[in-house]
Amino acid sequence: MKHFIFILGTLFSAACFADAYNILDEKRDRPIPVTTYLPVNAAECSDAHPCPVALLSSGYGVAHNEYSFIAHQLNQSGYLVIAIQHELPGDPPLAVTGNLFENRSENWQRGAVTLAVVRNALKDQHPGYDFDHLTLIGHSNGGDISAWLANDDKPYISRLITLDHRRVPLPRTKDIDLLSIRGSDFPADAGVLPTDKEVQQFGGCIVTIPQSRHNDMTDNGPDWLKTAIAGVIDDHLSGKGCRQPAGA
Repeated sequence: MKHFIFILGTLFSAACFADAYNILDEKRDRPIPVTTYLPVNAAECSDAHPCPVALLSSGYGVAHNEYSFIAHQLNQSGYLVIAIQHELPGDPPLAVTGNLFENRSENWQRGAVTLAVVRNALKDQHPGYDFDHLTLIGHSNGGDISAWLANDDKPYISRLITLDHRRVPLPRTKDIDLLSIRGSDFPADAGVLPTDKEVQQFGGCIVTIPQSRHNDMTDNGPDWLKTAIAGVIDDHLSGKGCRQPAGA
């Protein structure tokens, strides 16, 4: 059976070519809405010189295609970006009371399975792209989902980027390149972010953007914040280290 159910639409911009469609997870009988954004150098991607791939997970209650500013920036850096819708009608709501780590773990586990399904479904559909050295990137609950999978010792995860996720501890390992961009209005739970000693031991980059709000880290946020986030990501991918964004 084919993975693709139907094409929902095709979008064009100066920065990317994007397709929106569903992938069917046959084992769970679950459709997974995704949007793929091709890199600007897509014609140069080949089996001999594969282009990098990023799986982008949205925050809870935010549509998966509301992070185009990140997708476009990664496209400029040569990445194929696959934005994934995790929550579907009928899914249990995200817990807001009690022990949130325990009560939300079902959501994160389900999301981690979805990331793995998307990777496996699209790997053969996109020759010329490197699905064996993935970048996971996610905002808020999408960052928690990404961190959950990154903690599962998957050999195909090479980089993790989170935007103000707050619940799931970041992996402590030298095997995953780590960047976490922090907002200014909510702290992460204890143990989520590495200590200074752990950063020295395992590496990683934690960058706080002053006066930034958790809920503004989407396409609907202010332009200055989107520019700052894109700049931090670009600096990290370019090997410039943990630099504060210009003007912050």
